[in-house]
Amino acid sequence: MTTRERILRILRYETVDGLPLVHFGFWTETLARWAGEGHISVEEARSQGDANPVDFAIGRKLGFDCNYQTMFFPNPGLHPPIETKVIEQLPDGSTKVLNGDGVVVLTRPGAGSIPADVDHLLKDRAAWEEHFLPRLQFHPELLARAPTPTGDAMIPFGQGGLDFLQRNERDHPIGLHLGSRIGGIRNWLTMEGLCFLVVDDEKLFTEIVDTCGELDYRYAKMALETGAKFDFAHFWEDICFKNGPLVTPKVFAEKIGPHYRRLTDLARNHNLDIVSVDCDGCIDALVPIWLENGVNTMFPIEVGTWNASIKPWREKYGRQLRGVGGVDKRAFAADRAAVDAEIERQRPLVDLGGYIPCPDHRLAPDAQWDLVRYYCDRMRTVFG
Repeated sequence: MTTRERILRILRYETVDGLPLVHFGFWTETLARWAGEGHISVEEARSQGDANPVDFAIGRKLGFDCNYQTMFFPNPGLHPPIETKVIEQLPDGSTKVLNGDGVVVLTRPGAGSIPADVDHLLKDRAAWEEHFLPRLQFHPELLARAPTPTGDAMIPFGQGGLDFLQRNERDHPIGLHLGSRIGGIRNWLTMEGLCFLVVDDEKLFTEIVDTCGELDYRYAKMALETGAKFDFAHFWEDICFKNGPLVTPKVFAEKIGPHYRRLTDLARNHNLDIVSVDCDGCIDALVPIWLENGVNTMFPIEVGTWNASIKPWREKYGRQLRGVGGVDKRAFAADRAAVDAEIERQRPLVDLGGYIPCPDHRLAPDAQWDLVRYYCDRMRTVFG
């Protein structure tokens, strides 16, 4: 049985001969540290990307079967991107930079976390119509250049990638990425800007959401109609924090929900019955809205200080809800006892079915190489 078969069978509550070992990639700083320690080469650290050959090689060295973030992305996003440029160089060495999302961020030397935003372009309708709407037009020819992960190489869709996906022969699953219904918009508006726009100009907010939803739908429809064979569909949001969602459930249900339903219906019309969403933070208030609109798999179930777990969701929503994730990544910065405890915590969750343990985010810079390898070895011993 292949890794691909195991993953799909588990998410369909079918029997398998062993649990697949899945990860969610690595922070750049993590790879740099591991290269410095001699576990991987400097070149591997520099060239790793989700589902590229180096990613698969590093995963195999650690003991993983695949990266769940193995996706085909049909929508190129803002095209062309907003030109990145330095706005101001500050005396302390930090820099204000206008990035490709149209946000001015403050970057600091040596800092690896998400930079603070200090300004942004998308403040009103004039900015929307000048800088963003022209970049959100449908360009069918761009689909030919969208990256397709093959496990051996990232082949452009129009140069062998389509043939690879039509043959439907691979060991690992490949998802069709359906974009972001609100997370990407939040990146353009900033969190504060999003909160204000929903109230100050609901008509513009709705137009932005509808424009992005329509564009993702057209690219996804085109990709599916080529005859490419995908294994699941997937969304990205990251629209929650430790205390809950960063957009009210009412707004999410009314404005965002219909676009989810339209895309999940499209996916199911092409036999994609597993639809997942990537959202960090405490997602409990949004879970029922996702389920009502066709999303049935939560990822990566970030444990956090709020102790997220698939168990209470399964008790509340039943077997319609699946999950990938839920392994507290902080154990990899501790010791073997912490890893063993985390694996033991997974036993009853795996027994629920429809659930695949996976580190609950990309492995952070404090993750110890030997502990990650120990985790993979122990998981195979415990779960087969």
